[in-house]
Amino acid sequence: MQALYDLPAPAKLNLFLHITGRRSDGYHLLQSAFMLIDWCDTVHLESCTDGSISREDLPSVEQQPSNTCTAHTEVLPNEDLCVRAARALQAATGTLQGVHIRLHKCIPTQAGMGGGSSDAATCLLGLNRLWNLQLSRAQLQQIGLQLGADVPFFLSGGHAWVEGIGEQLTPINLPPARFVVCKPPTGVSTPAIFTHPDLERDCAHAIISGFVATLYDFGRNVLQPVAELINPQVTQALNALRQQGLNPRMTGSGSAVFARLSGDENLASVPPGWQQTVCSNLSAHPLSDWAL
Repeated sequence: MQALYDLPAPAKLNLFLHITGRRSDGYHLLQSAFMLIDWCDTVHLESCTDGSISREDLPSVEQQPSNTCTAHTEVLPNEDLCVRAARALQAATGTLQGVHIRLHKCIPTQAGMGGGSSDAATCLLGLNRLWNLQLSRAQLQQIGLQLGADVPFFLSGGHAWVEGIGEQLTPINLPPARFVVCKPPTGVSTPAIFTHPDLERDCAHAIISGFVATLYDFGRNVLQPVAELINPQVTQALNALRQQGLNPRMTGSGSAVFARLSGDENLASVPPGWQQTVCSNLSAHPLSDWAL
């Protein structure tokens, strides 16, 4: 096999996000429900026999579920998660094979949607097949955890109840639903949120049965108030959706916000430089059967 093209890397939304404590090493203990949506980056992998790893950023003009992905030519860091994922896989297996990664970036950065982690997971899944490594899902997740706490989720194959620092995953089923996602032009620094003195760090422990009883209306995102203090555009995005009769909340550490749609709402347009897309949740990760 010489190449794999058009591999999807879907975004996620946090249906809620609570902090229940903090470990001695400073990492926060979380509870959340991660939901996969059909807003995707696209990864192309071309095998290299010399063991080299390189990446090319491609401007995205791909059609998204109910809107057009904003075309942009953002230059990602040379050591982005895709490159790091490939190098980690080489180190873990000793393979002498290499890869040229071409990436269509549609998921906005600094959005709380896990785009970089999803790209890394798709690279691990694709390279596992391209390089014929035959690693199990659990083995890929161990490698992914070295790259970031969200990467194992994107390797898990579906929606998940998430605990610990993000590595404890329990599969959950979610009914089909549609959402509007709104991303302001500016992002939010995740470290700035988690080090902020006003951040709530002692939420009561939630249980899955309580979540299942209310699903899309469960809990809250405790990072949201701090994100609004840091970036007023988060508040603007929330208010824009509230004014349309929706019940929005922020995903992850922001700055994207989202709301569930109940029907064929006629959504207002967003200002220049903002991104707004109507998405549906996925039944499973598109590459869910690529690892056992």
